[in-house]
Amino acid sequence: MNQFFTRWILPLALLGFTAHAQEAYMVVEAHSGKVLLAQNSTVKRPVASLTKIATGVIATDWAIATKQDLKKITATVPEAVTRIGGPNPLNLQPGQTINLSDALYAALLGSDNYSAMTIADHIGRDMNNRRGREENPIWSFVKEMNELARVLGMKQTRFLNPHGLELPKQEGYSTAADMAKLSIYAMRRPAFAFFVRQKSRTIQVAGQTYQVTNTNQLVGEQGILGIKTGQTTPAGPCLATLMEKPPLVRTKPDGTKGATPRRLTVVLLNSPDRFGRTRTLLAAGWARYDQWIASGGIIQDPKREVLTVPQF
Repeated sequence: MNQFFTRWILPLALLGFTAHAQEAYMVVEAHSGKVLLAQNSTVKRPVASLTKIATGVIATDWAIATKQDLKKITATVPEAVTRIGGPNPLNLQPGQTINLSDALYAALLGSDNYSAMTIADHIGRDMNNRRGREENPIWSFVKEMNELARVLGMKQTRFLNPHGLELPKQEGYSTAADMAKLSIYAMRRPAFAFFVRQKSRTIQVAGQTYQVTNTNQLVGEQGILGIKTGQTTPAGPCLATLMEKPPLVRTKPDGTKGATPRRLTVVLLNSPDRFGRTRTLLAAGWARYDQWIASGGIIQDPKREVLTVPQF
C-alpha cells in the first residue's frame, strides 16, 4: 500500500474486519473523484457478473444512438447460450424470443447469463449490419465493451464475453479501481441507472410469468441507487454499489450559496460478506469524506488521490 493510502485510509481494524489477501475494494466520491478507501484496488482478477455493467451500458447507449426503444425490440435467444451455464431465471431456450428491455432487466437485476448473451447477439448483429461486417455478433458486442473500457481509461481490464462467467480460454479480468470507473460512468447514464435501481421486475416469456428480483440486497435501503452483484468461484462474491446523499449546501466567500453533489461508489471484490462489508465501507467512506470536506477538500496529489472518469 503506497504512502498516500497509508496516510488517508482508515486502518482496517477500525473498519471492523481483518485483512484478506484476496479481497479488494475501492471507495470513491463519484463527483469529485476523491478516493477515500482502497485495498488491492489495482490487482487484476475476474469480476464475474460485474461484467454486465458494461453490457448494460453498451445496450442502453446503442438504443439511444440508434433511436430505438428497447421495449419495442424483440430478440431471439441464440444457440450460443447452450455453451454457457450460470443463472437462467427465465428458463430461456434457443429460438425463444424476448423483449430487449426485459432481457436487460433480467441481466442486470437477476444476473441472467442467457439474457446477456441474447442482448449481445441481437445488438452485435445490428452493429455488423450497419458497418457491413460479417463476424460473430457476440464478439462484435464484446469489442464495444472493450472499447468502452479503453476510453474510460480502464487499462487493467479485458472483457471476453457479455456475462462474466469464466469459461475455458475465456477468463476476463479487471480491478476494483477500473470497475469503480465503469460504475461511476454507468450511473451517470440515466437509461442505465433506471434499470439497476429497480427492486424487481415481472417478465413474460413463452407464455410464462417470472418475477426477477434484484440480487443487490442493498437496493431499497436509504440512498442506495444500484448497481450490480457478481459471483463465481474464481471471482468470489463481488458487489458494486452507489449511495447518494442530499447535496451539501455551503456559503461561498462572496456570500452566495452553492450545492455540492454527494455520491459514494463502492466496489468490493471477493468478499465473503459483500453486503455487510459494503455497508461498513459506506459508513467509513462517508466519515472520511466528511473529514476531507471539513479540512477544506484539498487535493494534494491528483494522480493518487483522484479517480478520473471522462465526461462524455
